[in-house]
Amino acid sequence: MTRERSLTTGRPRLLGRDRNALTALALTAVSLTASGCVVVHGEREVLPAATRAEAAEALREFTTAYNKADAAYDSSLDAGHTTGALGAIDAARLKAGKVNSPDGNPRHTPLVLTDVKYTIVEKAGWPRWFVADAKANKGGDARWVLVFTRDALSDPWEAAYLTLVAPGALPAFAKDKDGWTPAVPSDAAELTRAPKDLSKDYATYLKNGGTAFADGAYTSELRAARAKNSIKPGLVTQYIDEPLTGGEFAPLALRTADGGALVFFATHHYVKQTAATGTSVPAPNQNVRALTTGEVGRTLTMEFVANEVAVVRGGSAGGKGVSLLSRLEGLTAARGE
Repeated sequence: MTRERSLTTGRPRLLGRDRNALTALALTAVSLTASGCVVVHGEREVLPAATRAEAAEALREFTTAYNKADAAYDSSLDAGHTTGALGAIDAARLKAGKVNSPDGNPRHTPLVLTDVKYTIVEKAGWPRWFVADAKANKGGDARWVLVFTRDALSDPWEAAYLTLVAPGALPAFAKDKDGWTPAVPSDAAELTRAPKDLSKDYATYLKNGGTAFADGAYTSELRAARAKNSIKPGLVTQYIDEPLTGGEFAPLALRTADGGALVFFATHHYVKQTAATGTSVPAPNQNVRALTTGEVGRTLTMEFVANEVAVVRGGSAGGKGVSLLSRLEGLTAARGE
């Protein structure tokens, strides 16, 4: 399996993994009946993504790989266990760490996840995915909410999304008699917003405002902070927001108990600082410098990937807009001029 990402300047080429999509497409269960062989195809049958034991093993393998990569500042050590928004953010973080500390992370503390709650999604077709919600020894009181996905039975589980959510903030999920939670199609028409549109809608909201999203830290307050920082003496800051939806960055949604959905999605952002003629932008910190190409003079353009988790209500539900529960972003590249 190979993965290519370009986290360089300009528009990124954030490409999905090279996968043999035709290999092991069918999750096959065979039962013999009086009439012969009956084959159940995973691409058509609604099935849980994993057993609870398999989900626990996937989380254990991720945590082990994540700790090795963090200790060594070596992205190759967990590249097979991350993808999507988390993969892009994590790879850039480790790259910057390696530049600044070639011998490894002197402040490494192993990540420990406890009190894990698994929400196993059932659906037809690929990707299969599940959610792990855990208490961590990092990030304060916030719980780590990880989404694991894979595109074929022969693929390893990879963490595509990571958000930090306040305890008790996640909604209750719909469950069937076996405890599985239904997936929500990306084009679900019964919601106030289709999951496939959230990335585009959020990028538009950050630029223009509006009522599509409820007020909060990641919406109205973020826009207010940007407005405050956009013009300062001798320095102008511009923001460009873009949707990020293709391949491994596709949104994932699961049904909540009230008929709405919890949606994980990704976005792509640029922040450009331009200093007045004859001056320079403020000196960036060492992590920004580690990911910067070119000489920082009058301008510095920083590129970010963010992953968000939102509650989307059913079409008949009341309330104002989509509610963002969490947003985690990371610098992936920068360019100086």
